[in-house]
Amino acid sequence: MEEVIGARLYSCSNCRNHVALHDDVISKAFQGKSGRAFLFSHAMNVTVGPKEDRELMTGLHTVADVYCSDCREVLGWKYERAYEETQKYKEGKYVLEKSKIVREN
Repeated sequence: MEEVIGARLYSCSNCRNHVALHDDVISKAFQGKSGRAFLFSHAMNVTVGPKEDRELMTGLHTVADVYCSDCREVLGWKYERAYEETQKYKEGKYVLEKSKIVREN
């Protein structure tokens, strides 16, 4: 498990594995499968699943589910490709569902 001393972070709500830094939050106004979600520039201690095309609220994207590397809980997804020009900023970013993460410190 990657340790970050003194940083404000988000952890997996299931096992408390550190998965993202508060400083990497880009937006808190995203929609996940189960409600509100956050867009992060980076994530840590996660496993990225296989890529697949999904029709999301903002159009067609190639995404990959993101799992906690400790307990394997699905936390959200990673944007691999956006097909619409206005959505390209999401490529390489992570959506983590608010219900699947908890804010530490």
